[in-house]
Amino acid sequence: MLVKIVKLNLTENINILQQLTNEEMILPFPELGNATIGEHMRHIIELLGSLLDNYDSGYINYDKRKRDIILQSDTKEAIKILEKYRSELDIPNKSLSLTHNCFSDKEMLETNYFRELLYNLEHSIHHQALIKVALYRLPHIKISDSFGIAPSTLEYRKQCAQ
Repeated sequence: MLVKIVKLNLTENINILQQLTNEEMILPFPELGNATIGEHMRHIIELLGSLLDNYDSGYINYDKRKRDIILQSDTKEAIKILEKYRSELDIPNKSLSLTHNCFSDKEMLETNYFRELLYNLEHSIHHQALIKVALYRLPHIKISDSFGIAPSTLEYRKQCAQ
């Protein structure tokens, strides 16, 4: 179920990117501290890439991720990578080691693929919520009802509506 939800989340990001021009991707928004939609999308993509690209080695360090500027300015390139990652998600859970620079680059935390996949989902949703603020300034963009909203919140809303 987790992989299915992450795939849906990536599809939401792809759907937004398909509607944006490259010019809109690099447009700074005061509401985002002059950050761009592209910068937020790149960040989502690169964290997930850190997990998937390092799955085989078993050592994850999100702080040492690739920072590929083309992903924040070229919608087609960002979509291509999101589609690639979406097709690679369905792999077995396994133990991983996570290094985080707030401790040191020698200290590792034990984790696993599914836990990190959940972290990436929550991270993407958080950035989607920020992106949504900017998207309201682009009224031609169609935003799904679930974009930037946690699955638990969507479920809660369903219960309240009954």
